[in-house]
Amino acid sequence: MRVLGGADVSTLRFDPTRTVHAAMVVLDAQSLAPLGEAGASRSGGLPYIPGLLGFREVPVLAEAFAKLPVRPDLILVDGHGLAHPRGLGVACHLGVVLDVPTIGVAKSILVGRVQGALPDEAGAQAPLVWQDRQIGVALRTRRGANPLYVSIGHRVSLATALRWVLALGRGRRLPEPTRLAHEAASRVRLAATAIAE
Repeated sequence: MRVLGGADVSTLRFDPTRTVHAAMVVLDAQSLAPLGEAGASRSGGLPYIPGLLGFREVPVLAEAFAKLPVRPDLILVDGHGLAHPRGLGVACHLGVVLDVPTIGVAKSILVGRVQGALPDEAGAQAPLVWQDRQIGVALRTRRGANPLYVSIGHRVSLATALRWVLALGRGRRLPEPTRLAHEAASRVRLAATAIAE
């Protein structure tokens, strides 16, 4: 594993144009030094429909991916993977479209419930269960922080996904690739909004 990627989108909640602003970042897997980033914006796509965000977000993320200076070996996606009502969240969808291993790293539960207690310590884990099967893991990356919900995206085991998310925290709640992708997506949105005004 030489290059890690992060993916996120930014939107305005009541935007009548339904514009999605996407960003992808790439980092050196050893040092986490940024290697580049790319963004894209697209208007007039699907409206916001919970459970179908992949169809709204993946085309714009794929556009940003095509502009990256180097292809990532693994992408952490701000969103769900297998932990999704149809078992195919945005992380799975993106991984299949790009044919790149992906991990879903979400900040809230879409479906399921956390089984058991989740201690307030960094590294604490509890299964995320839905319809009597484990679909992910609630993971506390930092003491006192709300957990993240990690799930398989594409061509990655859950154990491997957890190992990467924990290794990439740098003392923060979000792993470095998705944190940087979030910041980049906000910059893409702000730049596009400034141009439109």
